[in-house]
Formats: sequence, structure tokens, C-alpha cells
Amino acid sequence: MQSIEQFYPFLNQPFKAVITAHQKPDGDAMGSSLALYHFLKNLGHDVTVISPTNWASFLEWMPGTKEVIDFEDNREKAITIINEADYIFCLDFNILHRTKHLEPVIKESKAIRILIDHHQQPDTPSFGYGISDVLMSSTCEMIYNFIVQSGHSNLINLDIAACLYTGLMTDTGSFRFPSTTASVHKIVAHLKELGLKHSLIHESIYDNSTEGRLKFMGNAFLNRMTILPEYKTAIMAIPKTDIYKFELKTGDTEGLVNYLLSIEGIKLAAIVIDREEERKWSFRSKGNFDVNIFARTHFEGGGHANAAGGRSSKSVEETAEDFKTIIKEYKSQLTQLK
Repeated sequence: MQSIEQFYPFLNQPFKAVITAHQKPDGDAMGSSLALYHFLKNLGHDVTVISPTNWASFLEWMPGTKEVIDFEDNREKAITIINEADYIFCLDFNILHRTKHLEPVIKESKAIRILIDHHQQPDTPSFGYGISDVLMSSTCEMIYNFIVQSGHSNLINLDIAACLYTGLMTDTGSFRFPSTTASVHKIVAHLKELGLKHSLIHESIYDNSTEGRLKFMGNAFLNRMTILPEYKTAIMAIPKTDIYKFELKTGDTEGLVNYLLSIEGIKLAAIVIDREEERKWSFRSKGNFDVNIFARTHFEGGGHANAAGGRSSKSVEETAEDFKTIIKEYKSQLTQLK
């Protein structure tokens, strides 16, 4: 993989590009995709954002979302666009299988793939150009740097600013995670100087819960949460019946795992949710307990040192019991965390 700086000269030549992110894109994935979309459009390029799947309704307000193609809903159109593309920008994921059913289409395309991501262990041979930096708070921070360092900071408008802020805010836990560096605050200051109204974005993301989602959360805390104090761990197992009962939509479980980590004394939080095709895990930790390694070792996953995901083909009950057995191996490591 050649460095991202070597791609900058090509920004001055017209091209067709596709931008994609991981399945079920979150605020950072959608924010970085749309920010890059607006930037490349401003440069005069032919650009399309294609999401592998649908996305949360609380992201619908973002500038450009209505132009995003859901691959699962419009495969034929998406495949045609991908096959005509010169470049495919791959944002906020480090390996192509994170794009779910879109993976084989991307692999078969003759387009050059460009990686911009901050997760560990990237599959660099799959990309022609790119940058992978685990020290970055978010992919939105990296897109901001991409725009500025390529010499086009003057093109950052309010649409781009809103998209960038969304990813910066959501991936740093509203700027409370250790990844929130001085550089992050400098970016936010720049976006504010452009006229960004940040409070409206917070409202759009966090003040849009349905009655069903709040009832689901109450039930989850009351009936699905288990505290393992001897391991400083909290686990929550969500069966498919809860998804149907409370009529949950994409994004309704996002951020739930962070509540477990807010419990006094808890250093490791884990949630497993029964999805249609598989059981999906989310892990969060404090201190130096590396959930990226934990997820890769036990649950076919990965991510960041303090935030990772995984999967299992077992039932939700079986994989939850597996977790409770596995965690015993880490007792000394977890109990030593302060």
C-alpha cells in the first residue's frame, strides 16, 4: 500500500469514485463518508457513497444522506456504479469483509482501493493507497487531515463541518475518551469558527430515541444485565425476542455497552445481541485491558484497544456462557486494574 500523500496529485484530475464504509455505519463511518463525498464533489469529481447496509435513522439529517445508496436495497445500481469507478475509498474499516455482502463486488472491481482507517491490523495488501493510524480518534479526524494536508482546507464548508463533527463527537464519546487529543479540539475549534452549530448535532444524534428504545433499555438493564464483580466485568445478552418486542431499528442498541462501563468498579463491559445471521458482540474496557486482542482471540473480531467488536455463530445463550468461562482466564489482569 502506497502512502496517502502519493494520492494527493490525483485529486487534480477528474475521476469517478465510490466511497464505502463498514456495514451498519455509525456516526464516524457515515460522517467521514459524507464529508469526503462533499469534498470530492467540490473538486468536481463524480462521487457516490454506497453503504453495505442500512443505517440508523438518527443519521438521516446529515447533509448528503439522501444520496447514499443502500447496497442491500439497490444491488444492481450499486454494482454498475462500482464497476465504472476509478477509485473506491474504504473508510472506517480495516479489512474488506467488514463490508458484508459488498465485499466480493469490491474485490472484483478494477478500481484502485484507498484505505483511510484507524483500526488495528489493517489488511494493507488489499489497498493501492492509504493510511492506517490507530492513534487517530476517528476516521473523521483523518478525513479532516486528508483535506487540509492535500492543500484544500478552503473547501471545508458547513456541510463538511457537520459531517466531520458527527464522527469526532461520536467516536470520542462526546470528547471524553483518551483518544481526544489536543488536535481533536483544534479541529473542533476550526469547525466552530466556520459557523458550525454543534448543539444541533448533539440533539439530532442523542435526543431522538423512540418510546420503544427507552423501554428496551429499561428491560435490558433490569432483566438482561449480569454483573461479575470478581472480574470487574458487566455483561448483557439481548435475545432476538427483545428486538421484536420493542420494535427496535438499526442503531437502537448503539452506545448501550457504554452504560455498562459507567458502573462503579467495572473495567470490562460486553454486550451480545442476537442478530438474524449471527450473534454480534461489543466490548469496551478501561485502562490497559486490550479488548482488540480479546475479541480477536475469542470472538472472531477486533477493533481498538478499548473498543472492539466480535461475532459468534452459537446461540446468544451459548456464546454468553462461553464469555463467562473465558473471562476466568483474565481474572488476575482485570482485578489489578484500578
